[in-house]
Amino acid sequence: MDDKTYDVIVIGAGPVGENVADRVVQGGLSAAVVERELVGGECSYWACMPTKALLRSGAALRAARQVPGAREAVTGDLDVAAVLKRRDAFASNWRDDGQASWLEQVGVPLYRGHGRVSSTRVVEVTGKDGSTATLTARHAVVVATGSGALVPDLEGLRQAKPWTSREAVVTGEVPGRLAIIGGGVVASEMATAFAGLGAAVTVLARDGVLPLAEPFAGEHVVKSLRESGVSVRLGAEAASVKRADDGTVSITLTNGEQVEADELLVAIGRTPNTQDIGLDAVGLTPGAWLTVDDTMRVVGEDGALFDDGWLYAAGDVNRRVLLTHQGKYQARAVGDVIVARAKNGTVEQGRWGRHVATSDERAVPQVVFTEPEVASVGLTAAAAEAAGLRIRVVDYDLAATAGSSLQAEAYRGQARMVVDEDRKVIVGFTLVGPDVAELLHAATIAVVGEVPLDRLWHAVPAFPTVSEVWLRLLETYGR
Repeated sequence: MDDKTYDVIVIGAGPVGENVADRVVQGGLSAAVVERELVGGECSYWACMPTKALLRSGAALRAARQVPGAREAVTGDLDVAAVLKRRDAFASNWRDDGQASWLEQVGVPLYRGHGRVSSTRVVEVTGKDGSTATLTARHAVVVATGSGALVPDLEGLRQAKPWTSREAVVTGEVPGRLAIIGGGVVASEMATAFAGLGAAVTVLARDGVLPLAEPFAGEHVVKSLRESGVSVRLGAEAASVKRADDGTVSITLTNGEQVEADELLVAIGRTPNTQDIGLDAVGLTPGAWLTVDDTMRVVGEDGALFDDGWLYAAGDVNRRVLLTHQGKYQARAVGDVIVARAKNGTVEQGRWGRHVATSDERAVPQVVFTEPEVASVGLTAAAAEAAGLRIRVVDYDLAATAGSSLQAEAYRGQARMVVDEDRKVIVGFTLVGPDVAELLHAATIAVVGEVPLDRLWHAVPAFPTVSEVWLRLLETYGR
């Protein structure tokens, strides 16, 4: 038995947990991190990094084929083995030596094992070898355990052993036929990746493709997927699944049709990793999302602060925004606010204060790395209207910018800004087109900074770039 006391204990060493611990230590407190899998978490090994590595090779090849001169130099298709090898490298070959070493360098002890809250400010850690450690926090315990893929209770689905995002990302072989249940970000990106790698892909998108984005975004992605040979079945809903002895997966749809594939990927959502972390020991519900206040302290069902405020939850597990960069943003606020409270400092809890995650509300940036890319920040037009804002929507064809003609021979894309007419500021921005991810941060700054449209006229875009769309949108809006 190993008994240790620290100022802060973090359960989960993904990007969120790492950032919490780092901020705590920078603030002069001590912190320890507990991790049952790999330091670096989902993003490093099964999500952000390896998935984008899978997608990048195909995107580069498509880009080359769209530019005369480069097109003629392309003499073959993707080297699948090389793509998978590059993916492995971006996942550090599923070894966490480098990230574990970083924790050591910044002075954060790592406890490898399964962490469970056993009582107020106490975490029990059980190692794979059966060893145990009791960790006590002077000030706070932070739950940063993330989320896992949701597998629904569909007849025969679990027995068919479907892929989740993890299995899709780590596969050593590209299936001849891949069926995907879902139409969100993971489903769309994996359909793009595996179609590029040579699989015959079928997408069963009951609720449409990218249903939470502006409608034109999904329309562009569907068109591109179909052009690449993907069968996109909008409105299709699976009723049951069966895997035959030869490995073939049969998906029966609610209309009686059947879809056959060699592998099935289920990508319909996420579930919190809180099933076995000891929540029941302190009166909370295992397996539930953790609700938090603006400084990420856990609150009860009645909205009141849980206990005396010692328990925090950051990242996916609090369900505010299930994106790595937003989780890291929350983590910075959490680490800083814990330090402030521990030292009886001032807590900046107002809107846009240092210790709150205001951006989670209406300024979340996101990129979907499909073909074409979808980059957005803030509210869609529908969400803005639902929030009661009086808005004006301004659209512009990205292909009409001078920079787009230099990027590709047949450039296709669209931009939309959603303007709050009462304040004359942008509250939402969406871009669809090749490489638009790199244009997004300018929009994020405009939304977060609530930059007046009159001032944006003085932000002159360089010529000839696709960023010229800012000028064109303002001209379309009128002054």
